[in-house]
Amino acid sequence: MTPPQLSAALLMQPAGRREAADMYRRLLLDDCLPFWFPRCLDHQHGGFLHCLDRDGTLVDTDKSVWAQGRMSWMLQALAATPQLQNDPRRDDWRSWAESGLNFLRRHCFDEPAGQMYFHVTREGRPIRRRRYVYSEAFACIAFAAHAEWSRSEESSQIAWDLFRTFTRVNFTPGAMPPKFTETRPLIGLAPRMITLVTAQEMRRKLGTHSLLHEWIDRCIHEIETLFYRPDLDCVLETVQPDGQISDHFDGRLLNPGHAIEGAWFILEEGRIRNDERLIQLGCRMLDCMWLRGWDPQFGGLFYFRDV
Repeated sequence: MTPPQLSAALLMQPAGRREAADMYRRLLLDDCLPFWFPRCLDHQHGGFLHCLDRDGTLVDTDKSVWAQGRMSWMLQALAATPQLQNDPRRDDWRSWAESGLNFLRRHCFDEPAGQMYFHVTREGRPIRRRRYVYSEAFACIAFAAHAEWSRSEESSQIAWDLFRTFTRVNFTPGAMPPKFTETRPLIGLAPRMITLVTAQEMRRKLGTHSLLHEWIDRCIHEIETLFYRPDLDCVLETVQPDGQISDHFDGRLLNPGHAIEGAWFILEEGRIRNDERLIQLGCRMLDCMWLRGWDPQFGGLFYFRDV
């Protein structure tokens, strides 16, 4: 399916925005989803086989734990979408999501380490556990989504345990094995933006909780005060602990896609709270990083830029 071209002028009009929404809805439901499902389902071992070529050929049977969590969450998010309540695929989406969740439960937790694996075989034998804990964040939102519609206390508890693991490892000094020496300490945007969106999803699925609000407020504050640099018209990917730029390759690197994601999450919080200040913050972040990241020759966003 080739998407039509939508001009900026068209998108300024309500009819143009409706056309864009309809286009993206069709691309998701009638193009993207049918490519992946049910093709990616592993009927033998559970979970999802996600290493597919453009023609759908399976090119590797190993499984990313990130993908098991993200795909399980996505299927449940589709099933929970009000406009899709009468979609005949809804029961399948939830059933397939539970296959992913069951695979995560059985194979993806390294219990002695108190963390999850990053990479497992098709059968679920562990290959790699990373020092960082993003598998936990994506599994967290998948189990939270399951807890909402299934009323599973077990899934709710798993989600809370994973959220606490994710925040503890990322924000407690010494909890994560160091990647570098202390010669040039840096902190990253990624843990803060993922904590923000994970807490938002937890709140959406499991209800309000003071811990979630504290993390949301903290992460927005740190993104705004440490990583967003209006004087440079950019959002930094890593900074020194006081927010200063480290004038080396790592410190000057910009990741426009990451920054735009972070802007989305702040925009969503502004929408939920009806907070115009947060909405304007998210818009400024998105605008400056769109300009930094856009490729005027070929289109699309550059993966990395230099500040």
